Amino acid sequence: MGAEFVQLSLTPLLIGVLAAIACALPGNFLILRRQALVGDAISHVVLPGIIIAFLVTGSLETWPMLLGAAGAALVSVVLIELIRRLGRIEPGAAMGVVFTGLFAAGVLLLEQSNTSRVHLDVEHALYGNLESLIWLSAESWNSLLDPVALADLPPELTRMAIVAGLIVLLTVIFWRPLKLSTFDEGYAAAIGLPVGLIGLGLVMAAALAAVAAFDAVGSIIVIAMFICPPAAARLMTDRLSLQIGWSVAFASLSAVAGYVLAGYGPILLGFDNAVSAAGMIATVSGAVLFLACLFGPRRGRVGMSKAIGS
Repeated sequence: MGAEFVQLSLTPLLIGVLAAIACALPGNFLILRRQALVGDAISHVVLPGIIIAFLVTGSLETWPMLLGAAGAALVSVVLIELIRRLGRIEPGAAMGVVFTGLFAAGVLLLEQSNTSRVHLDVEHALYGNLESLIWLSAESWNSLLDPVALADLPPELTRMAIVAGLIVLLTVIFWRPLKLSTFDEGYAAAIGLPVGLIGLGLVMAAALAAVAAFDAVGSIIVIAMFICPPAAARLMTDRLSLQIGWSVAFASLSAVAGYVLAGYGPILLGFDNAVSAAGMIATVSGAVLFLACLFGPRRGRVGMSKAIGS
């Protein structure tokens, strides 16, 4: 049983947890800055950029994908401004049109391009391929100490671990500037902090997490993890450090419980087939947020004041 778990479930679980944490960390600051939809926007905008980057380079490595996502983000900003000015409509409406349009364009590109050979199609873009990221070379827990077996780990695990570690490190290093610019932008600017660059860096960190997670878990989990764990954590405490801790716990719980329920939930209910792990993880994260809305200590008060940094 242990050997089967290590071979079939350990790496997908780790990738799911790392992706959830990598998205949830910047999501906390986006929530507090009232920019929660930025995470949703990123997950929509990166799709055509990633596809075009692959068609140009033929590679699914992180850096080409990140450059493609950055290019798509730049195009989206230009389009939003053009639509807002020419159509004289509010920014929110312009954003909705552009993000939806770019995501639809990405789906059309997937359908019309020959990307299925690298498992890049519409279903992959939405749900990822988490269930297939197994570790065939593993024979038992001892394989964790076997260099030959470790060399055969899914590359998505290494990439996601590096990105998650980088985002954790950046959060620690820039904790004070992030906290000050989030809670009092005017004071942060007055003491000389580059609030514009800090905000841009936060969005770039969110984009990096989205691109790294995209290949393994798809856009569904990315959208859910940017919003649901941080929003649920926001309902649990008014201290930033505790909120970060709650969000990481909720993200990890959603990834583990969602993956397990995707495989065994339908069987327990009498169905023959498992369901999408990404879809179930997103569903569990939504359920966690719903429970926090019902029972969170700060429910009903989050709109009255921001969390106190610590």
